[in-house]
Amino acid sequence: MNAEFWQTLWLTFQLAAITTLILLFIGIPVAYWLAFAKFRGKPFAEALVSLPLVLPPTVLGFYLLIALGPNSWLGQFLNNYFNIRLIFTFAGLVVGSVIYSLPFMVQPVQAGLQNLPKQLSEASYILGKSKLETLFKVLLPNIRPALLSGIVLSFAHTVGEFGVILMIGGNIPGETRVASIALYNEVESLNYAIANQYALVLICFSLIVLSLVYTFNRRNWTK
Repeated sequence: MNAEFWQTLWLTFQLAAITTLILLFIGIPVAYWLAFAKFRGKPFAEALVSLPLVLPPTVLGFYLLIALGPNSWLGQFLNNYFNIRLIFTFAGLVVGSVIYSLPFMVQPVQAGLQNLPKQLSEASYILGKSKLETLFKVLLPNIRPALLSGIVLSFAHTVGEFGVILMIGGNIPGETRVASIALYNEVESLNYAIANQYALVLICFSLIVLSLVYTFNRRNWTK
């Protein structure tokens, strides 16, 4: 295992950590809104959030490539006014990963909030708590298993993502080459020994994380 191998793994887990942190700030408000809001277009909003679950990653990656590219109005705006370039950069990987992993954070949290008894929030409001206080001090502590599932699924999904990453990030060592891309690259080069190292790390990581989640959730549900 050379320095490039460890650099690729570090970049992979760094991307997953940053994406998951951003999704926490974005996903919880979206999940709360979808759980309790009542409006005519709600099914469409839920379908839009869940679209990355059924959409081929290359399709999403293609449209992100078009939307964020240097020839698009958004790409030109970011480049001209903020000197930000998203295509084939780590920042672009973060944007793509956040969009593609959004439902993995939103859906578990939304389901957890919807399964809570209404009396919890009603009692909090009667005691004078605001909606924000009720969310963070009452509702979220009571859906810890769902919240943990969202965090872990978002992190693990980002670690294993391939299509979107390849489309908008390419295969730049030290910049956009994450473990899934490196694995594919080594297989194409017939370097099966190194490809096996990447694959084993990803398998072991997935098993360990999922085992910890199931253990935590079982302990919480049996209390």
